[in-house]
Amino acid sequence: MHRTLLLGLALPFVATAAEPVAQAAAPLASTGMGGQLVQLLLGLLLVIGLIFLLAWLMRRVQQIVPRGGQVIKVMATQALGPRDRLVLVQVGGEQVLLGLTPGNITALHVMQEPVHLPDAEPASTEFAQRLMELLGKDQKDKS
Repeated sequence: MHRTLLLGLALPFVATAAEPVAQAAAPLASTGMGGQLVQLLLGLLLVIGLIFLLAWLMRRVQQIVPRGGQVIKVMATQALGPRDRLVLVQVGGEQVLLGLTPGNITALHVMQEPVHLPDAEPASTEFAQRLMELLGKDQKDKS
């Protein structure tokens, strides 16, 4: 009986003490969630904008660096296997034949006379023409 009397007397005080906390927490929870969402979206947009800005700057910097003044040029490559290849490199006026393996680069031969390579453009246009012919035939077969 004493317990119920004490509980009955204490209950109004507990309820009134908890009421302002509940009222204060309800508006904060509803606006806090929306505010957090807006803050998250603004942060995401800021990061995406920063990525695009850095990409644009990288393109601009690459255009400023002169590409025509390269001293080392790869003249030709030939695959010998899945991971091994021969590479003909021109450094200044000399040409060097290199052997490349996954863990090693070896100079195989220094050319006494430079090797003159035919232009690769006819092969690329021939490939493009052949590809268009094949695509044209495939499209005609599907129709």
